[in-house]
Amino acid sequence: MMPLRLIAPADLNALSRTARTNPRLRQNLNLHADYAEPCQRLFNAVEPESYLRPHRHTDPPKPECFVAVRGRFQLLLFDDEGRVTERVDLSPDGPAVAIDLAAGVWHTIIALEPGSIFFETKPGPYVALTDKDFAPWAPAEGSEETKAYLATFREDVRKTPS
Repeated sequence: MMPLRLIAPADLNALSRTARTNPRLRQNLNLHADYAEPCQRLFNAVEPESYLRPHRHTDPPKPECFVAVRGRFQLLLFDDEGRVTERVDLSPDGPAVAIDLAAGVWHTIIALEPGSIFFETKPGPYVALTDKDFAPWAPAEGSEETKAYLATFREDVRKTPS
């Protein structure tokens, strides 16, 4: 194991290029060596049309921290019925640069600009089958309903002052 790993702007540029060509329009750069590590650390390049299905982390409960590296995002929090309860603008220039999210909160994050990247950390290990509790009121990723669902949030972003 290397005692130091440097992430250069060229690495982030490459990550954004990969995200743009990925069918999901996003790409991770994991810093943790494997999913069993107790601390999951990653850069996540997300393009504006990428859909991250609203979810929460309950099994086991895991808080998350998001730090804006490039671009602009909006974090949305939901109640149990799927109503948006809070919107937080996130970018390196503010109004928020980072968000520390409590475990068990329904949320999603949407990119508002091409080339947007955030850094994320949460407790491990990562177990794909139980990591996320997907919102039953939100369409599944890849379904035909996702574009219309995502568009409702984008319309609300245009109405929300920054």
